[in-house]
Amino acid sequence: MNRRKYLQSALIGTCALLFTGAQFAPSHLKFSRRLTATGARPPVDTAAAADSTGVKHRVSAINAMTRRAIDALDDAVGPLSTPDALTDAVHSYFAFKAAHPDDVRNPYLYFVDYGLPSTTPRGYVFDMRLLKRLDGPFTVAHGRGSAPARDGIPTRFSNAIGSAATSLGLYLTAATYRFRGNSGGRRYSSIGLRLVGVSDGFNDNAFARRVVAHGAPYVTPSKAGRSEGCPAMEQSRARKLLPKLANGGMVFLYAPDSTWLTSDPWVSADGE
Repeated sequence: MNRRKYLQSALIGTCALLFTGAQFAPSHLKFSRRLTATGARPPVDTAAAADSTGVKHRVSAINAMTRRAIDALDDAVGPLSTPDALTDAVHSYFAFKAAHPDDVRNPYLYFVDYGLPSTTPRGYVFDMRLLKRLDGPFTVAHGRGSAPARDGIPTRFSNAIGSAATSLGLYLTAATYRFRGNSGGRRYSSIGLRLVGVSDGFNDNAFARRVVAHGAPYVTPSKAGRSEGCPAMEQSRARKLLPKLANGGMVFLYAPDSTWLTSDPWVSADGE
């Protein structure tokens, strides 16, 4: 697999359906990115010099972990929309974990390649501690505001409330709850997993939009209907996977969207 050029400078730090159960307060999660330490510092500023050295070591460690993970997981995935899709997901996972180690409390990563059509299995769950595929590929829904056709490739992504579109980027998982939805005019219940978007400007409205991971009857092994932005999966798979992902796992929703790729704080080499 071709590799995206790893960070050369320091990284710094919808299915808007009914929610039930206890509310998770997103205010408990305040993420502050570390500033890029590439500017020149006076030689006498020893604290700044030490911090710069520490940042360089951290970035080097993130790159090394990314390379190791890709070497282990490369053969575990099917065809992707771009050669760098998995690399971006893994790199973002380790970059966020390095900046917020106390928030990433379980080792599972749910990765979706939205550069593929909804009739193609495009979702995976990885164990990032053992560097193994836990499940996948499997079909995953995208937002109905993301593509005009049910079986197409999503081309529009939005962070706006009311857009019914998929939001790209990295998410931290919160608690599971009893999800209630509507499909074809019929009510259904499933398991849901609350998501907190940590890619500022791209998915940080996800909690307010009630974008969650959940099971849905409109997702089958061969195709996925459209949600209101949620990365919905089959009902049986959701019951199995979502409890594992809960409370400190991560989700990465990818698409070959150049605006997002060059600006997302966890994908981009530019940082903030």
